Amino acid sequence: MPQHGQGLVEYALIVGLIAIVALVALLFLGTQISAILSVIAANI
Repeated sequence: MPQHGQGLVEYALIVGLIAIVALVALLFLGTQISAILSVIAANI
């Protein structure tokens, strides 16, 4: 039974880590994409 609980905790940590990485990537790429679109809009 302790093995199952440990696996659940590891799974939760991995999911949390992926969520944090995805959030940081989304925030960074969001600003990059916004800047790129602004440049494209200015050149049209």
